[in-house]
Amino acid sequence: MNAAVSDRITLVRHADEEAWTEGVAKEMAALLSAEIAQRGRARMLLSGGTTPAPIYEMLSDQGLEWARVEVGLADERWLSPQDKDSNAWLVRDSFLRHAEGAHFDPLVRVGLPIAECVHTANLLATHSQPACLVVLGMGNDGHTASLFPGSADLPQALQSKHPYAALDATGCPVAKNWPLRITLTPHGLALAGQRLLLLRGNQKLEVLDAALASGDVLAYPILAAINAPGNPLRVHWCP
Repeated sequence: MNAAVSDRITLVRHADEEAWTEGVAKEMAALLSAEIAQRGRARMLLSGGTTPAPIYEMLSDQGLEWARVEVGLADERWLSPQDKDSNAWLVRDSFLRHAEGAHFDPLVRVGLPIAECVHTANLLATHSQPACLVVLGMGNDGHTASLFPGSADLPQALQSKHPYAALDATGCPVAKNWPLRITLTPHGLALAGQRLLLLRGNQKLEVLDAALASGDVLAYPILAAINAPGNPLRVHWCP
């Protein structure tokens, strides 16, 4: 990594996928354990996608007091939580069904319009214990959570004073068949104690380098996670 000579990033390189999975799961478990020891409970925000699923499965085997852990989402497609294409379904399948007792708050509430779901998410984020960690991914277009470059709602989401916002990514190819999203905003990202970015492959490091060189958050929304105040973004990478 070249441009990532940055005080806002800590890059952790892993030799292979196995070491990456184990390393991230153990770091997440340590953060949760420390939070439980200090505050009695812990809250974390997870992302969907196939990349983190093996990590969530390994995390569920770490033997924490899961009844003391609350789980939320970094973002969600405008789908029922029971839909297999939703982030909620992936988190349930890869983590919650193994981590008995953990409490889950989906972003989409069946039967409510998207504006009400966002309002509920913001109330919960404002009045709940702050998340001690948030797990993020990054697309080859530089998006993170559902902050897609080129979406009409992106400037509004980036400037929001609320933790979550609705976003319409119509016309953004990476959003595929699900343009309507609920996503963490930069304000929401800043509330998390530690931000973890999970990357695999050399192309992702090249995108991160390009983002840092650009400095343009509209072109590379991953900068919202990099520039958020608090602890530096911890980037876990493997080939």
